[in-house]
Amino acid sequence: MSKILNAIIVDDERLARKELILMLNDFANINVIGEAADVKTAQKLLSENSVDLVFLDIQMPGESGFDLINSIPIKTKVIFVTAFDEYAIRAFDVNALDYLLKPVNPKRLKETIERIEELSKNDSTAENSKKLLESDRLLVTLNSKLQFIKIKNIIYISAAGDYTEIQTSDNQKGITFKSIKEWEARLPETLFARIHRSTIVNLEFIERIEEWFQKSYRIHLKSVKEPFDLSRRYTSKLKERFS
Repeated sequence: MSKILNAIIVDDERLARKELILMLNDFANINVIGEAADVKTAQKLLSENSVDLVFLDIQMPGESGFDLINSIPIKTKVIFVTAFDEYAIRAFDVNALDYLLKPVNPKRLKETIERIEELSKNDSTAENSKKLLESDRLLVTLNSKLQFIKIKNIIYISAAGDYTEIQTSDNQKGITFKSIKEWEARLPETLFARIHRSTIVNLEFIERIEEWFQKSYRIHLKSVKEPFDLSRRYTSKLKERFS
């Protein structure tokens, strides 16, 4: 039996709150314990209750949904629910679990709840809750368009100045504002490995590892023309993964 999760809904539109409550009633493990029309009321709910989920609007009179973030406990998962897609990148920069556009699509909401259930089963600490799962999706800019990609479809992530570049299995490239260190902390270790100070690769896409100059190595990835350097610092760690 799935764990019962306490949720609050923060939205200045009363009808939007009621509609979402009706949709969440279809999920036996989601218990809506309160609703708020503004940040101040939401802060009171958070301080007086144990809240697992916050369904959060962004544009509200006075303070925005982003102003509530610092008041939300680290264990509490945030799902943004908004009519505007221009906040998507910022939403994921603050580690939102998902970003639902109004009017909320029942199928998308079901996918979100399934992800929440999966996280609840696998995460036992607040630190683990920051870890992405292989089935998770990310919102990134690919070919100048915001798109969702599955974690398992990322071939590699490499440093590109102040940004990081992502290449996917369908040959698309995207830019994110996270550092390599941040990616390393969040990506599932079962699927990804750091091979260089500037590169993380998907283990499923490693085609071969070849010896190179002065006992150094290079890694060839499927669907990627140029090989990547495997630094000595990470060579032993990678060998352990394949032993």
